Amino acid sequence: MEKAQATTSIKTFVSLLLSLKIPKWALAIGLGSSVITTLVGLAVPLLTKNLVDGFSIDTISPWLVGGLVAAFILQAVINGISIYLLSLVGQKIVANLRSRMWTHLIRLRVPYFDQQASGETVSRVVNDTGIVRNLITDHFPQFITGIISIIGAVIILLVLDWKMTLIMLLSVPITIAIMIPLGRRMAKISRSLQDETAVFTGHVQQTLSEIRLMKSSTAEIVEEDRGLGGIQKLFKIGLKEAKIYALIAPLMYTVVMAVIVLIIGYGGVRVAEGTMSTGSLVAFLLYLFQIVVPMTSFALFFTELQKAKGATERIIGILDLPLEEGQEGRVIDIAHQTLRLEGVDFAYEQGEPVLQNISFEANPGEMIAFAGPSGGGKTTVFGLIERFYEPTAGTITIGGVPINELSMASWRSQIGYVSQESAMMGGTIRANLTYGLPGAEQIPDEELWHVARMAYAEEFIQGFSDGLDTEVGERGVKLSGGQRQRIAIARAFLRDPKILMMDEATASLDSQSEGIVQQALSRLMEGRTTLVIAHRLSTIVDADKIVFIEKGHVTGIGTHLELSRSHELYSEFAEQQLT
Repeated sequence: MEKAQATTSIKTFVSLLLSLKIPKWALAIGLGSSVITTLVGLAVPLLTKNLVDGFSIDTISPWLVGGLVAAFILQAVINGISIYLLSLVGQKIVANLRSRMWTHLIRLRVPYFDQQASGETVSRVVNDTGIVRNLITDHFPQFITGIISIIGAVIILLVLDWKMTLIMLLSVPITIAIMIPLGRRMAKISRSLQDETAVFTGHVQQTLSEIRLMKSSTAEIVEEDRGLGGIQKLFKIGLKEAKIYALIAPLMYTVVMAVIVLIIGYGGVRVAEGTMSTGSLVAFLLYLFQIVVPMTSFALFFTELQKAKGATERIIGILDLPLEEGQEGRVIDIAHQTLRLEGVDFAYEQGEPVLQNISFEANPGEMIAFAGPSGGGKTTVFGLIERFYEPTAGTITIGGVPINELSMASWRSQIGYVSQESAMMGGTIRANLTYGLPGAEQIPDEELWHVARMAYAEEFIQGFSDGLDTEVGERGVKLSGGQRQRIAIARAFLRDPKILMMDEATASLDSQSEGIVQQALSRLMEGRTTLVIAHRLSTIVDADKIVFIEKGHVTGIGTHLELSRSHELYSEFAEQQLT
């Protein structure tokens, strides 16, 4: 069973590498150079043998010395070329692998990110691909040249003295018997280390991204304990890995030294008897080192191979995840089209419905408001319309066309979304205003200032010394909530959406900021189909239609006056907030 799994994982690893764009010319020249370097290295002991056997001041041949010097220089130059080209291959493979992962990741379905810690995903892209790079760049070339070196050295040694060669080869089964169980143990430890590294990376990223929450909650001690706990787990797994390395190195050293002592002893007797020349013994020892050094590097290669197999399984686990549907699809103008939900059901987890039989329609230019108790499913409705999630039943159509038949890019580019959090990217105000727009660099400043003015953001942006090029900090932390909301509204103006969706857009603002933002939103809503979620009924009393949702069901649809008369819970809400 273990053998079958190992064979499958190696095949998976190789097939993943072959699916990437490998610079074949660099690989061929790099491996070819390694082979030449190895062959040149195999010639050195023979030249040394001739030098030792015929050694005297009178008999030193300039050609022999020149040949040795030339061999060393040629070996160094070609080896340098080989190392660079094979490193280039490794870096290129990993760059292509990371590009493929990144391209895939940003097109995955939103539920993946709901369930997976972002730090763990980051670890897969950075750490796991780094393990693959180490194997390809550092250990694979040594493995190939080591095999050539061993085969060449053994053949030459058999020709020189087959009896001593057989004595030396007795160490091979001993080495294999040591390495196989240690390699299996290392594979398990490596997987544990990679998993724990991903978890720890996720925890660090989450804590640092919510540093204000952590400090305001005086949770330093809690986070310190969690962090130190993760570090201790990594430390303990690292120690297990170190124990394996600590076993490999001394055992290999012991076997090597035993063989060397045996060869020197036996060879010394042969030299004393006159059945072997001193030069032959020196050459034999040099060839022995050309066998021993690669053998020790093989231990590291197979260790890294086990790590890379584990990393590959996780990488492929991400690459095999399904992408969002609708990357290809119809492109239509949704302006002046009716948005309709009919019998829509949805559940995040099977058997736990969040929405059931949701039906309503939004005609062109209408303002549709959503009200109801928290947790009723209002934001989930928006997630379905944005196509972050797919309904488990029912249909969502625009102008009679199911939205899942439309191109995702076309659909989302015609929707403006202003959320309660007013999400922002690290960077400048300019970069946030133009985020995601094609040809963002060509948008003139006049247009940016115009949308800023429409969103009542012009004055505070001008107050910054760098204006539109002001850095907002990670997630916009250098701006106030009201300022972030107005930039989000300006961004929506710039996109000129056909459908506007607003989720509690003023819920977290103070009364002064709310008044300014509400004016900006009123401007933005003019002439657009608008969907609004609001807990404050004062902001939606003029809506064309209010959809009341509680516990995943629509329990009432109508104007403010109609619901006040006919819907008991809405009437209670209105009485509490408006009187």
